[in-house]
Amino acid sequence: MLNLSKPQEFNCLASYVLEMVNAVKLEQLKPFFDFLPADPYLAGNYRFRNLSHFQIAGDRLIKLPHRQLFQSKVYNPILGDVVREYPELDDRLVASVDFQKIVWEFFQFCQLCTNFNEVAVHQIRTTASSQQLGNPAPEGIHRDGVELVGIFSVNRTGIEGGETHLYPEKDGRPAFSKILNPGEFLVFRDSQYFHYTSPVKATTSELGVRDVFVLTCPGLFPPEQGAGSRE
Repeated sequence: MLNLSKPQEFNCLASYVLEMVNAVKLEQLKPFFDFLPADPYLAGNYRFRNLSHFQIAGDRLIKLPHRQLFQSKVYNPILGDVVREYPELDDRLVASVDFQKIVWEFFQFCQLCTNFNEVAVHQIRTTASSQQLGNPAPEGIHRDGVELVGIFSVNRTGIEGGETHLYPEKDGRPAFSKILNPGEFLVFRDSQYFHYTSPVKATTSELGVRDVFVLTCPGLFPPEQGAGSRE
């Protein structure tokens, strides 16, 4: 098991944490974003996505069978109540030490704040061109409906914008506002903060990209598939 940190200072009731995970070699992860499939549920062909689920059993990271994604309209006014299918993460990515370090790091917080032993990992690329903005959060300021959320930044190339905000109240001022640089990991309790990431704009005539892993504990499943597994 890769215990990268023991985040005992994290307050599960009303806190967030931003850390730089220097142990992860980003260059090993970047190529896996180049061939992500387009998200078929959004118009514009600017977001690309894979999704996998993992269970932590002792010191083992176990990839779970394929599951769908589901959020109610309470949390997602654009794609709520839609059962969504996304391809699984590349097996070579899942097997890489650097990817596993990110999952284990996030699970340290899950252990502190929940009794779930399951983590969903969304691999997401948002692109921007001279003709089109990229919108990482088309649903606006929102919650996901999980216990814990983590956003790990892998790459930002040829873009400006994409600032991530955390709001204690949906119509209030943000408690946190920052562009997440590659290697930075933001973790927060979903029930304490609404979150949002502003659109990205290309800074050159070339395609700009923002690559992140979004991790949740537990995952989000259709009602008939049940909730995530607990310890």
